[in-house]
Amino acid sequence: MVKVKVCGITNFEDASKSAFYDAAAVGFVFCKKSPRYISPSKARTIIEKLPPFVTPVGVFVDLNERAVRDICRFTRISTVQFHGEEDQMYCKRFKDYKIIKAFRVGEYFDIEKVKKYKVDAFLFDTYQENVAGGTGKTFNWYLLKDIKFDKPVILSGGLNPLNVKEAIGILNPFMVDVSSGVEQSPGIKSPKLIRDFFEAVKA
Repeated sequence: MVKVKVCGITNFEDASKSAFYDAAAVGFVFCKKSPRYISPSKARTIIEKLPPFVTPVGVFVDLNERAVRDICRFTRISTVQFHGEEDQMYCKRFKDYKIIKAFRVGEYFDIEKVKKYKVDAFLFDTYQENVAGGTGKTFNWYLLKDIKFDKPVILSGGLNPLNVKEAIGILNPFMVDVSSGVEQSPGIKSPKLIRDFFEAVKA
């Protein structure tokens, strides 16, 4: 089955509900501009209570290397998601971590640039000017349909219980990443939408 990552976790109740429905990972956004920002101390409290089969992922946007390492050390996070303009050299400096590199897909998407990154997984999100992520909008999934990647693909961007089945049917990704699509307000998940999303994935 396609794995699920629930991103933008800001409280233990949402993390616990995600784990109950077999989320493989939960994401903590350490970008202060995001409405889903969580402090490292609050994230650590949640992570300490997570079941061992749920991977905590730290989401960073163009943060300096030392700050990323300090947060990861404090929260005990070993998987990082770089969701900004981080280049290949920046990513290489984190070879002691599992690295997910996010790319925003728009009209002028450069797939060759993606393939040059030596990371553990590629995440594809929707391009929107001046917004790093969490737009709640989908992109044209067919742009990626016939492309072969040598890394696992994580699909993000506007996924919700109503469209995730179609997205999986087109791209068959390794993992789907949901955030705003299961929220009742920014940073607060809906238990019903989380349940509906997992049921749609399993279907």
